[in-house]
Order: sequence, then structure tokens, then C-alpha cells
Amino acid sequence: MLNDEYIHWLNCLPDIGIKKANELLDYYKDARNIYYAKEEELILIPSLTKQNIESILSDKNKESAKISYDKLYKKGIYFVTKDNTAYPEKLKHIFEPPMGLYVKGRFPKTDIKTMAIIGARNYSVYGKEMAKFFAKELGEKGIQVISGLARGIDSFAHQGAIETIGGTFGVLGCGIDICYPRENIELYTRMEQCGGIISEYGLGIPPLPGLFPMRNRIISGLSDGILVIEAKLRSGTFITVDYGLEQGKDIYAIPGRITDISSSGCNNLIKMGAKLVTCVDDIIEEFIANCENLCLDKYCDLSSDLKEELNLNNFLGNKKIYKKLETKEKIVYDMLSLNPKHLEEIILNTDLDMKELIDILVNLQLKDCIKQIGNHYYVLST
Repeated sequence: MLNDEYIHWLNCLPDIGIKKANELLDYYKDARNIYYAKEEELILIPSLTKQNIESILSDKNKESAKISYDKLYKKGIYFVTKDNTAYPEKLKHIFEPPMGLYVKGRFPKTDIKTMAIIGARNYSVYGKEMAKFFAKELGEKGIQVISGLARGIDSFAHQGAIETIGGTFGVLGCGIDICYPRENIELYTRMEQCGGIISEYGLGIPPLPGLFPMRNRIISGLSDGILVIEAKLRSGTFITVDYGLEQGKDIYAIPGRITDISSSGCNNLIKMGAKLVTCVDDIIEEFIANCENLCLDKYCDLSSDLKEELNLNNFLGNKKIYKKLETKEKIVYDMLSLNPKHLEEIILNTDLDMKELIDILVNLQLKDCIKQIGNHYYVLST
């Protein structure tokens, strides 16, 4: 077997986590030596339990290991070990670096900046729209977007960035061949073409709760900054933030209303020193100030006049549409935001009768100025 095949074998051993696997590699210097290690040698390693030793000694079917390894390439999966030149340099010095990574698609490019966008699984409409908006804006400026492909903010960040020049990358907390949650299967498939899917776990590893906190060190490790969009005070999002702080990454947060539980974590991060973000330029300016090797050719090489024009594109587009609205349409448009408002609240604040208001709301939807998000709730279209 090749060295990569021995490492794949070690990585797939039951009861041997990343910590013990790295200890074994440090001790034996080579996965091949671990494969051929004898019991009397293994018992000299204090951290190995009897069960660990039995696992190493019993699983030594070369043919089975080779078949398992060959399956990866048949499924379009690459296994990249730590001594491979393709292994991300950023991950070599993080806490317990993966001894190997399984990849569908590709890794983030090293000469382009990468932003992690993370947040709550239980999201609001505001959080959903902000995740898609910021991911798309960053991606269109050439920044790569990375997240965990989880339900909620992670998924919307991937959706926003998927067709941009930056591309998007998902780090899984399960086997590389498992899409979790299942409803993200279309997104999972598209990301192989527009970026990559990455995991330190091989084929068939189920999404066990204990695996997700560890995958967060890879998300933060591959990023140059972390943007938090909606998070409660106590949530898994802060595991990624903590890893990011240990790794020296810049932390950004989008503020929310002080009465929103889902924004309490972001607001607290800002109080503790995270960069408050209200537009994409808040991130771009910070990147330019802090990163000598910033590679945002499509943005940084532009003249200041052209940058200003790019930044105003959305605003000017909305302004042109706004000018064409009828007076009463403007009244309704002006009172809406990204926070959902119910039909009854709109009636109370506009003094329009029901029939007239519904006609206006329909017209605004046809003009793509607003959208209905369920049961008579309306928000602005971003």
C-alpha cells in the first residue's frame, strides 16, 4: 500500500480519534509503521486504551483497506494528507490538525481571501436575507465564502456565494459522501462545481453530534475572518469564534435588535470588540488595512471613483425603481424593511383600506420591490 493508503486506514479505524492518531504519527513517524506495530510496542504508549490497541491490531486486511481507498476516487473524492503539497498551509498549525482531508471539488485558493460566514440554525427572515446578501456581495468582490453547510445561516451563505467569482466551500461534520441535512443535497452537488466540499471524515461516517464542534476548527482555520450573522448567547457558533480567536482571525458581527434573542450573541460580540458590520465595505476596508497579501484584484485595483460607483450600484438601481413608484406605493414601500410586517400592521400605519392596500402590495411584488414570506407578512426584496 502507498503511504496515503496507510493514513486513510488509520483515519478510518474505529475508536481512534484525531488526537490519538496524531500521537501515533508523532511516535511512529509513519502510518505504515503503525500498521505493522506489534502489541508489545503499542502498550508502551500511555494514551492508548486496550480497546484502541485491539482496534489497531484487528483491522489489518490490506485488500479491504485498498478497496476502501479506491472507492474514494471512483466517487470523485480526493484524499489529501498533511505531507501533500495540496494540503492547506493554514491548517498545519491549528489545534489538532487533520492528518488528512477528503475533498470533493477543490480547496479554497491560497492567494485569495476567505471569509467564514456562520450563524444560527433557527434563523429569522432578517438573518436569512443578510447571510445571502453579504455572501453574494463578498463573493462578487472575489472573496471566497466558507461555512458548515448546516441548516440556517450556513446554507444561506452558501446560496448567496455559489455563483460568484469567489465561490463557496462547505466543511462537513460527517463523512464526505453524506449530505447533512438532506434538504441541502442540491446545494451540496452544486458546490462541487462552484467550490468544494471538505471533511476530515471518510465514507459513511454519520453526522454524530460530537463531530460538529471539531469541524469548526477547520472552518475558522481556512478563513481569514469570521462573520457572525445571528447567534444566541450560548450556541455552537461561538465554538468557531473561539477557535478563530485562538488562531488570530478577525471577528465581524452584524448587529440586531436588542429584543431579538437570535441577535443577542452578535450584539454581545460587538460589545466585546468584534468589528460591527453594516455593509460589505466594513469588511473590505479591514482586510485592506490588515492584510499585506490581499488578493482582491477585481476590487482593489479599481480607481476610487469606480469603487464608489460599484458600491452605489444597488442603491442607484433601487432609487430608479423607487422613482417610478406611485405615491401610495412609495408610502407602503417606505414602511417595510427586512423585518417582516403583517398586513394589519401595514394598514394601521398607512391608513389605506384593505382592497387598495392588497392591490398595492401585489404591484410592488410584481415590480420585485417586496416579497410575501407567508401568511400576510411582507419584507423588502434585497
